[in-house]
Amino acid sequence: MENFVLYEEIGKGNKSTVYKGRRKGTINFVAILCIDKSKRPEITNRVRLTHGIEHQNIVLFHEWYETSNHLWLVVELCTGGSLAMVIAQDEYLHEDVIRQFGIDLVMGLRHIHELGIIFCDLNPAKILLDGPGTLKYSNFSLAKAEGENLDEFFSLISGEDDLVESNNGTERTKCKIRARGSLTYMAPEILKGEDYSPVSDLWSLGCVLYEMFTGKPPFFSENHSALVEMILYEDPSPLKPQESTEQKPSIEFIGLIEDLLQKDPSKRLNWRDLLHHPFWQGAFAGCEKSLNKEKNRKSLSDNEICSPVITSELQQIGGRKSLQTSSIQMDSNQHQKSYKLKNPADLQPKSAQDLNSKESIFLLSSHPTPRTSLNVSHSSNVTRSAPPKGSSVSPQILKPTPMKFDLKTLSVPAYSAEKLVSLKGQDWNNYIQHLCSLIEAGEKTSGAPRAKLNLICYLCSVASHKEAATRLIDSRLFPVLTQQLRAAPNWDIRAKMIRLIGLLACHTTELKDDVPIAEAVTLLTELTRENFRNTKLKHCLIPALGELLYLVANQEEKSLQARDRWAIPSIAYTVLMRCIREGGDPVTNHLAAKIVENVCTTNSSPAQGFITGEIGLLLWFLFTHSTMDSLRVTTISALCRITRHSASAFQSVIDKVGLTAVLNSLVAGISRVQQYMLTMFIAMLSSGVHLQRLVQEKEFVTKVARLLESPSTVIRAKAFLVLLEVLRNNKEMLLLCCQTR
Repeated sequence: MENFVLYEEIGKGNKSTVYKGRRKGTINFVAILCIDKSKRPEITNRVRLTHGIEHQNIVLFHEWYETSNHLWLVVELCTGGSLAMVIAQDEYLHEDVIRQFGIDLVMGLRHIHELGIIFCDLNPAKILLDGPGTLKYSNFSLAKAEGENLDEFFSLISGEDDLVESNNGTERTKCKIRARGSLTYMAPEILKGEDYSPVSDLWSLGCVLYEMFTGKPPFFSENHSALVEMILYEDPSPLKPQESTEQKPSIEFIGLIEDLLQKDPSKRLNWRDLLHHPFWQGAFAGCEKSLNKEKNRKSLSDNEICSPVITSELQQIGGRKSLQTSSIQMDSNQHQKSYKLKNPADLQPKSAQDLNSKESIFLLSSHPTPRTSLNVSHSSNVTRSAPPKGSSVSPQILKPTPMKFDLKTLSVPAYSAEKLVSLKGQDWNNYIQHLCSLIEAGEKTSGAPRAKLNLICYLCSVASHKEAATRLIDSRLFPVLTQQLRAAPNWDIRAKMIRLIGLLACHTTELKDDVPIAEAVTLLTELTRENFRNTKLKHCLIPALGELLYLVANQEEKSLQARDRWAIPSIAYTVLMRCIREGGDPVTNHLAAKIVENVCTTNSSPAQGFITGEIGLLLWFLFTHSTMDSLRVTTISALCRITRHSASAFQSVIDKVGLTAVLNSLVAGISRVQQYMLTMFIAMLSSGVHLQRLVQEKEFVTKVARLLESPSTVIRAKAFLVLLEVLRNNKEMLLLCCQTR
């Protein structure tokens, strides 16, 4: 049995964690997914569909293992993050980039359909990028073979684990919930009760292409019923020129989107027309030859599941099609693969020792990972990367996990967020008054604390709705929460209140002048300082504090003026600086650095509060001494955003550690680190800080010039801008640049 070395955590889901790993004794890096056993049906489905697939646009599956509490998947490592992350960061993509990405998507999906598989839940989050930027289909958990019932398969797999505990009706409901995909990308015919088919995947493909151009899916609503109505009966908004570039969509691209988003599946593009669409500019030329070769191919036997390409297009084209034969054409044996699994024992993971065992198959490494272009940010249970400045999406520190509450014992009507927002006048005032009275009530009776916890959990569940959060934070409820937070008798209730305050701050879109944010910030700061040696409590307090700081910074930037009741006390900055300097654990360090990064995306007084003489050196120390790429990226990003406000922050780093040490970090850094460091050099040169020294420094010019060979377009562009600033002030360096180049 092979052993694997686990490096840093590079992703986290509801019941799964993704690690960067390495097969022991080799230099082959992989992604290792640790998944709760409650996901066994989905994971088994993923393994049975992908374990034999080798294709450039599909994440390669290696093997899987089982321990007492978890399933472990070893798959290809994709260092570029997800397509969803790229869209969120860039806001939109240019049409030429969409064409390149689209070719990858079409090639991968074509191959999947050729194998007799329907992806079923095609969305940007399930598409990953490798280092060179190739798109790969990743998560096949909800995919299925053509003609099969996925609910029945899940029931078959669940039978060994939990079927005994459930009656048949409950189990069928559970499986149907499992089999549901993302509603936003779901085809109309699926919503009408029809089964998934190749053409429903093509609808989802159209949604993804649309989102790449506009930055948002063609149909979106936070209300489930409204979203269904939009998909079934409304047309998507027309593709408009992108604001910053005025890039107009081409007629070919508009036509492609319209043909893919036909609500009638019989009118939607089929594979032949898709491959020959003019938008691709002949990228799939030569497919006719492979089509003709396969025209008379014998169909599969009755006891096997047929390819969806055959079942959906055989009458039209007389056979199956293939893309470029050099890269994705399959032999006849691969076409005849059957995915039926009559006995769950036929597909079982390898047995492995638990992680606590000395013979563990997955060994946790205490050393930093060797340098790679890892662009996937660390995702602990409370952090996520901030989007670029100017994004309309708030860089959240709190992960919006749903809160469960007991409907039967709830002391107020359990209104949905939509119903809550619709309350007007006296109805709203009465409801808020009732909430406040329950929260302020004493806890002398035995069931009072539990009732209050249940109420706060309910409020957490509706606080993720933007309009509801905005109305609640502007009401009397917010100051009551702040007052009761100090008076709460135990930390169970305090933790839930802190969570609620953070969620309200996270999802609020507009803040009134009289909301007492300063009091809440002061209280959270005091609690953090009082419990500074308690790591668990710090992890609870700091995210909510960060959300309040970002809310104030964001609202202040929008209104262009500060408010007295929003004033952030200086002690809040002092405590967060201390968390960076002596946080005691990587998560606390990461949370504090993430707050600095987020707040400093804005031009506001809270951002200015972080600009001190020591901030640059604190972040640099954390950057150089961290062993996790994700934490290193966050700290250098925070320093970059600070430098945009004040170039002296980066200047102090160079003065303290020396230019050579900084340049060595630039050369050895991963892609995102290099981008941020080049941005800081541009800011310094533009502001005149260290100008004469840098433009005369040959080592600096030489190392930046070598980055012109980087595979990253962004790094090449930023390196060019640095050299441009150098040459504007010292033309004699032009010869050195040419010689280095």
